[in-house]
Amino acid sequence: MLAGSPPEDDGHPGAAGLLSGRTHRVTVAAGTMGGMDAMPDAHTPDLRPATLVVTAGRPPHEPDAPLNQPLVAASVYVAGGDREYGRYANPTWEAFEQALALLEGGGKALAFSSGMAAVTAVLDLVADGEAIVVPQHAYLGVLHQLASMEAKGRLSVRTVDITDTDQVLATLDDAAVLWLESPTNPALEVADIETLAAAAHGAGATCVVDNTFATPLRQRPLDLGADVVVHAATKYIAGHSDALIGAVVTRNEQAWLAIDERRRMAGAVPGALETWLALRGMRTLALRVDRAEANAQTLVQRLGEHPAVSTVRYPGFGGVVAIEFAGGAIAADLAVHSTRLWVHATSLGGVESTLERRRRWKGEATTIPEDLVRLSVGVEDVDDLWADLSAALDATGELPG
Repeated sequence: MLAGSPPEDDGHPGAAGLLSGRTHRVTVAAGTMGGMDAMPDAHTPDLRPATLVVTAGRPPHEPDAPLNQPLVAASVYVAGGDREYGRYANPTWEAFEQALALLEGGGKALAFSSGMAAVTAVLDLVADGEAIVVPQHAYLGVLHQLASMEAKGRLSVRTVDITDTDQVLATLDDAAVLWLESPTNPALEVADIETLAAAAHGAGATCVVDNTFATPLRQRPLDLGADVVVHAATKYIAGHSDALIGAVVTRNEQAWLAIDERRRMAGAVPGALETWLALRGMRTLALRVDRAEANAQTLVQRLGEHPAVSTVRYPGFGGVVAIEFAGGAIAADLAVHSTRLWVHATSLGGVESTLERRRRWKGEATTIPEDLVRLSVGVEDVDDLWADLSAALDATGELPG
């Protein structure tokens, strides 16, 4: 719900100013916020993440029950239950949400039609005139949305270098929200989430973390003190470049109810097919992340030894790498158009390896080097990936000096 507007009559609280620095933070135990419980049985908290991605969000083990959550295509339900209407709930969403909430360490999740729909639902809870602290390097869509809101007078934006903890701390006074990406897109900078979240709370601010790049398998922001986690689940969670979907996870009951209201009233709901695909993709998340990360680490070592590469950026984990070129932007463009196995495409986190020069996008931060190429490393054989990439890098050496 947009800040300042009246509450809807569907039993949810008003959202005005919920993420302002004046809002009392409420933490609740997992599985207490209605809908499908995040903790379905006593054994679940003891399961490791690689097991949870396979087991969470499945139907009960009963005779003749389906092993997997079925795809439920329904716009309306028989009256008298909790769902009522297709814009309010769906069993397929609930299975996906349960699994993702468990992966993030408990709480409650909400699925959205895209990552930006999830982001927008959270930003809508910031009251008019409040300040939000954001990384100078972040997903372009988020920065564009914030710039648009600031231009309309909705909120003020303070940009920071999130690797400079002291700088971030100095900007938190009177801020409503600290918004973090770690690693950042596309600079791959890493924030001290635990320190910054604690400082945000001390200043009366809410801490939101975009966990798209790290995934819950490498980082659990809620355990580090974050209040809300957002995902472009299109990327690693779904993992096959065939489903557009986003998500929010929180342990804050008030925040969950208000964000659920935003989803209902804005209609930013995911399709049942997309949610089912994302849940199916999640089943192999641990395998995909492990393989992509191993491939990335091998490539990082080899890239650092190639004369066409001037800089290699890698946060130490995950499957995303960024490189800069000795030959500048011209060499970068030549390289991304010279590969045969690597696909020149935006987005990331799929099983296939993709690459792109980020400054080709109008509006990308000017502090991102013109020649920075983001590599989303997939699960192919690493020697095949290197053979293709190194040939493209070699081609840049043929450019006139």
